[in-house]
Amino acid sequence: MKITKIETIPIRLPTRRVHQWASLTTPIGVYVIIKLHTDQGLVGLGEAPVLKDWGGDYGKYYGETPQTTVHIINDILSPALKGQDPSRFESIHALMDKAVKGYPYCKAAIDAAMYDVVGKALNVPAYQLLGGLFRERIPIAHSLGLMEIDKAVAEALQAKAEGVKTIKLKGGVDQKRDVELVKQIRAAIGADLKICVDANQGYPTPKAAVKIIKAMEEYGLLYMEQPVEGIDRMAEVTRRVDTPIMADESAWTPQDVLEIVQKKAADIISIYTTKPGGMFKAKKVAAIAEAAGLPCNVNGSVETGVGNAANVHLAASTGVVTYGCVVPVSTPKGKGKGGIAGIYYQDDIIQEPFEYSDGEIIVSSRPGLGIELDEDKIEFYRADS
Repeated sequence: MKITKIETIPIRLPTRRVHQWASLTTPIGVYVIIKLHTDQGLVGLGEAPVLKDWGGDYGKYYGETPQTTVHIINDILSPALKGQDPSRFESIHALMDKAVKGYPYCKAAIDAAMYDVVGKALNVPAYQLLGGLFRERIPIAHSLGLMEIDKAVAEALQAKAEGVKTIKLKGGVDQKRDVELVKQIRAAIGADLKICVDANQGYPTPKAAVKIIKAMEEYGLLYMEQPVEGIDRMAEVTRRVDTPIMADESAWTPQDVLEIVQKKAADIISIYTTKPGGMFKAKKVAAIAEAAGLPCNVNGSVETGVGNAANVHLAASTGVVTYGCVVPVSTPKGKGKGGIAGIYYQDDIIQEPFEYSDGEIIVSSRPGLGIELDEDKIEFYRADS
């Protein structure tokens, strides 16, 4: 099997509500879907959920946009990969890294499409190519963007009623509001559900972060995610609080995680299919974390059903992913169970919804990523201009 061309399709999905975090300056859901075509007629699907303001600590990895994604894939990566065998994962990644430095989200889209098309060719699910099925169900953490406290409480209660066991709260903009939010959410949902807070690097100093985390601790935090920017500053916070600290913006590559381990800068690692450049490299990130005894979750950029299928296969095949995953329950309009648990968009571009039950996504055993595009939706939500 050989790659013949890679097609890029920018899309724009309508959101269920505004989903905002401290550093976000562009709407979610304006992403790029790719189709990796082969000489056997099989097509692999991938997604680059790019954000121009998402680039790690101190802009280390730079942001990506739909426009840069289309350019890098069409003009650099697609020509470099034409005629290559998509089952040669390590070789393809080496070719991509030689063709252009960086742009991990472009490479992650191609990586997902490779796992999809090879899985289809072999008639096995993508998780079988990633080490095999470790878990059949993926617990989700329902994420509440920055919003008024009363609205957050109402949504948390509804998510709880729909089976969610972990509520993730966005913070990092108003420190007093963050403490009050945790207090009110805990009072509303009770002691059994887990609460985590993600500051997205928003607290100005380690001292400020320590103060606010300690103020939240009486309400029972599962973890605080990325309170400050920079691995050295993260290490200072981690040393001074009892609450576990999760690294996200600080943890993109295996090398980042090695530094985090060496500096004792976090207790948990948030892994993505995208930050390291695909599921193939995400498994290497997970291996470093596992060797260091650091548990993980799978997180992301609120992907459509295409990118989210990659999230699910990564989580399904990776033992060290033991925390609730911040991934959508991808659902086309009019399908699924209704409700809001894991729902961030009004619609999706896949044909069938992800199966959801009691706070967990049920892993599909269909070949490849296990999804099919709704071509009418692709055309309807296409965003070339």
